[in-house]
Amino acid sequence: MRVNRDKPSHPHAATELCPAGSELYASALRAGRIARSEADSAPCLLDLELLHPDPDDAHWLRPVPPSTALAQMLHPIEREIQDRRRLTVELADAFEPFLAIDAQDPATTHAITVLEGLGRINATLDRVIAECSEELLTVQPGSGRPAYVFGEAMRRVDPLLNRNVRMRTLYQHTARHQPAILAYLDHVGVDRVQVRTLEEIIDRLIIVDRKVAFVPARRDRQVALELRHPGLVTYLVGVFEQFWLHGVRLDEEIPYTVKPDGISGVQISIARLLIEGHVDEAIARRLGMNVRTCRAHIAKLAAALGSGSRAQLGYLIAQSGILEQK
Repeated sequence: MRVNRDKPSHPHAATELCPAGSELYASALRAGRIARSEADSAPCLLDLELLHPDPDDAHWLRPVPPSTALAQMLHPIEREIQDRRRLTVELADAFEPFLAIDAQDPATTHAITVLEGLGRINATLDRVIAECSEELLTVQPGSGRPAYVFGEAMRRVDPLLNRNVRMRTLYQHTARHQPAILAYLDHVGVDRVQVRTLEEIIDRLIIVDRKVAFVPARRDRQVALELRHPGLVTYLVGVFEQFWLHGVRLDEEIPYTVKPDGISGVQISIARLLIEGHVDEAIARRLGMNVRTCRAHIAKLAAALGSGSRAQLGYLIAQSGILEQK
């Protein structure tokens, strides 16, 4: 598009469209076109390519549909994100040989131990938890885990109950409806293990006597880290306590509220993650639900906001103000 550079200009980003430009663009969308002379007060609309010449009459300008304009503006951003992800992979590959050398440093082997394979991970957990004498803190994200996992958990905590070890566990809200989890809590006794739930929590975490912590090192759970560095363990205890402070007790109702526009608290959380660029699978994992349920919530959110496409949904979420309401 050719822009008349003889006219005054006041450049700015599309996210900071000036009042004159906003009013004129809205007017053009409602009327379908505006006189070219009207655009003199907001040359930014031509700079941002939100108006283009009417092919039938040079005295008029027609507005570019907002969905089209948004897609055009998002394209270079998405390309930049892909480029940065590629750079991240390249940097990780470049530094991998040095990380391997650093891992052999004997000064770090005791503070951080890499546990590879479920057999070694479970054996180490069994040994350390069996020695627990005061407190066991656990974070268990997600839901729908197989029943044998809870059998292992029962085997580990049963001896602790007899020693009056304090136990606190954080689950996600979805755990309240999982039969295996409810059976486990019924066996252990909610009076012996304090349980709270949150909509979104960090990845799995186990802290024993505030001296040893276990965290996953890979998404498939085949590698874990045993942490004994006092600073690291203290930091993770602080993270747990912060989440615990905001957790909802199991005997309390989840404080979900539905907005007048029909958007629920879960859907607002999904909207926030969508704006941050997470894909459906990542959102489902973060909120402890399956992908199918997540996509059903996204569909309801889109319907409530009147969105016809994924790109438009992000724009409408930002414009709706729902993320400021929570």
